[in-house]
Amino acid sequence: MVFWVFGYGSLVWNPGFEFDEKIKGFIKNYKRVFDLACIDHRGTPDHPARTCTLEEAEGSICWGVAYCVSGDPEKERAAMEYLERRECEYDKKTLVDFYKEEDMSQPTLQGVIVFTSTPDKISNKYYLGPAPLEDMARQIATAFGPCGNNRDYLFLLEKALFDIGHEDDHIIELANEVRKVLGTVGKIDKKLVGPSHIPLKDNVPSLILRPLQGAIATDSS
Repeated sequence: MVFWVFGYGSLVWNPGFEFDEKIKGFIKNYKRVFDLACIDHRGTPDHPARTCTLEEAEGSICWGVAYCVSGDPEKERAAMEYLERRECEYDKKTLVDFYKEEDMSQPTLQGVIVFTSTPDKISNKYYLGPAPLEDMARQIATAFGPCGNNRDYLFLLEKALFDIGHEDDHIIELANEVRKVLGTVGKIDKKLVGPSHIPLKDNVPSLILRPLQGAIATDSS
């Protein structure tokens, strides 16, 4: 088993597992939205954080980073188990094509796994749904959990996308609104740091894996 992991959220700047190769690229017909609750990393059950997931959007592209894990079965197993536990708030796995900037018409990888969330508050308890920009900014500006505050998650993602040369307008707009709430409108604070490792959730059942043909890949929250 050789798989590729596509990171569009915190995996872009904090993969947290051993990998063999890293490439930047994008998937088509998806966009980032901050519609998913986090109650144990950057928030609490009483004051959930907002983290990103993907929403289907015809004609959109979502840039991120793909990581390859291959060779050692134990390493592959450990990486996948880590991802399943870390991504347990994402209840949906989708296979998509992955593209590189050098050839935007032909996929570099096929059968890429992306973790997303079902946009239904009844079937998915972590789905918050959309909200006015100002409301999301106030929630992100004030949420805090064991791994740190919600705003650093957003600011670090903003910087990570800047570093790979593909900024996201929605992320920039939301980050600037959070800065307004904080009263710190201006440039990204390059001294912002996040945790070096996101702790895993305990006692969470693993997703059921089925054999896939070709390359595999996934995301993070």
